[in-house]
Amino acid sequence: MARSEKKSMLTIENVVDWIILLFIFSLIACVGNYVGFSTPVWEALPGMMILSIMTLLGLILHRVIPIDLPAIVYISIIGVLVALPSSPISNTIVKYTNKVSLLPICTVILAYSGIAIGKSWTEFEKMGWRGILVTVCVVTGTYLCSAVIAHIVLSMQGII
Repeated sequence: MARSEKKSMLTIENVVDWIILLFIFSLIACVGNYVGFSTPVWEALPGMMILSIMTLLGLILHRVIPIDLPAIVYISIIGVLVALPSSPISNTIVKYTNKVSLLPICTVILAYSGIAIGKSWTEFEKMGWRGILVTVCVVTGTYLCSAVIAHIVLSMQGII
């Protein structure tokens, strides 16, 4: 059976769950945006809602369109189309989404991922000590390389 045939059907329950999750995600990201970047929640909330609507539309398209593509492809296509300078809503989209910093969004995504992994810790343990060691090395290496790249770029810009 092809992957597209294995896709679960789009139900109203799916959509409601996604809306609730995206709303909670948006609020947490807006609070993080305020704490980290001093942007008031009410200023960042419209941008997060725009991003959430694009995400919701992408998730729906992923379930409806029978092409075997990840949901992130649909979400990205929607984002690019509405932000193109030729789009009639481009200025509005850019105006509001510019109030949202990337770091709080990434923090919420990583926290959610951590909860998802923690929820299935028994599956994680089934990988054995070698799998856990590789995972720890990958995470550590990714962090260290990101820190080195950030340091180099910030140094080149004269920020540090």
